[in-house]
Amino acid sequence: MALFNRKSNTNANELSFLGHLEALRWHLFRSALAVVLFATLAFVYNNILFDEIIFGPLKQDFLSYRALCKLGHKIGVGDAMCIIVKPQKLQTLSASEQFFNHMWIAFLTGLILGFPVILWELWKFVKPALKDKEVGPVKLFIAIASLLFIIGVLFGYFLLFPMSYNFLINYTVSDSGIVQTNNTFDDYISLISTMTLVAGIIFELPVLVYFLTKLTLLTPQFMRKYRKHAVVVILIIGAIITPSPDVTSQMVVSVPMYLLYELSVFVSAWVLKKNNETT
Repeated sequence: MALFNRKSNTNANELSFLGHLEALRWHLFRSALAVVLFATLAFVYNNILFDEIIFGPLKQDFLSYRALCKLGHKIGVGDAMCIIVKPQKLQTLSASEQFFNHMWIAFLTGLILGFPVILWELWKFVKPALKDKEVGPVKLFIAIASLLFIIGVLFGYFLLFPMSYNFLINYTVSDSGIVQTNNTFDDYISLISTMTLVAGIIFELPVLVYFLTKLTLLTPQFMRKYRKHAVVVILIIGAIITPSPDVTSQMVVSVPMYLLYELSVFVSAWVLKKNNETT
């Protein structure tokens, strides 16, 4: 009789495990479907995607350039923050370069737009295993993670990439003019996609800090102790990617990154406090 009960429990556990796998499969399918749908729309409307968005930083009337120039005049530094875009044509070195970059940008657009859907499907998958008091915080966590990722992508697109690209495209190793920069389409796409995606991931730092603090691998004391080191690193990054030696333009990049670090310190302290309350 005991053996029969053990077999029944084993079969129930197997069915439960298979049921979870089936549920996970459908959540993954819906997530992938959302990415594919967004990517398909991006691929079809390629003129809007490339002319208005991807090639936007190549135009002098790009929103970031106009905003930075106005900010410079308002704070009394004149044209120091105005970025003059160097007219250029992007070259392709192979017959397949435009097609495959078109595919890549369409997929990346689908991934970015579908990211909140992916997190929402993840939320729906883990929700049945959560206690009632855990549902609210996890739901808020999903919303915050999605918001941070989108903000990071926008930061990378409107600030990080335009400033870095204009610095690199105008950089010269000598004043002789012997070396000329003729940028390729492939290199441009690689740079803009990498910077926007990496910026989105970097802005997930508070989420990463949340989990590391939960696992007791990170403490707010540690982050406060090395705050000065973090500030130095942030200022160096801001100085590297801004084309102007003006301090104000460097702060435009550095301040959001510093605020992100301070937000992560706050998150770590909050998690530690909650952990102490439950123990």
